[in-house]
Amino acid sequence: MRCPFCSSDETQVKDSRPSEDNSAIRRRRSCPGCGARFTTFERVQLREMTVLKAGDRRQPFDRDKVIKSMQVALRKRPVDLEQIEKSANSIVRQLESMGDPEVTSQQIGELVMKALARLDTVAFIRYASVYKDFSRPEDFNDLLEDLGDVQQAQEAAE
Repeated sequence: MRCPFCSSDETQVKDSRPSEDNSAIRRRRSCPGCGARFTTFERVQLREMTVLKAGDRRQPFDRDKVIKSMQVALRKRPVDLEQIEKSANSIVRQLESMGDPEVTSQQIGELVMKALARLDTVAFIRYASVYKDFSRPEDFNDLLEDLGDVQQAQEAAE
């Protein structure tokens, strides 16, 4: 592992332990060159996935992009990073379980919206307004009606 501070190729693992949800190994490392300490995470990757975007563009799937988009929607909301990580892990597992090496950006967006709806309604609305490209105030009303229907169905199932 290369040191992010001095770019030395020699770093030492000082401590390893599972992450909170056992989806990764957390390693504390130190660099003998500059003395810096940093943390890395090691995750299982079942397969390489490619995201099929609009215009038939393709790019490698990036779990961090999912987390960043959720963090933007959840900014200043009472949701901690651990909950976001768990939701992102769930999204990645769902995508991998589809078995297809190519996933569409729409599939990812829908899974993120479902996860945000469970975490925080305001964040869900924020994300949906950008994802669905709202242009009129009525778009928010339609979304809120749909959200109300989903919440009623969830309450009935419990």
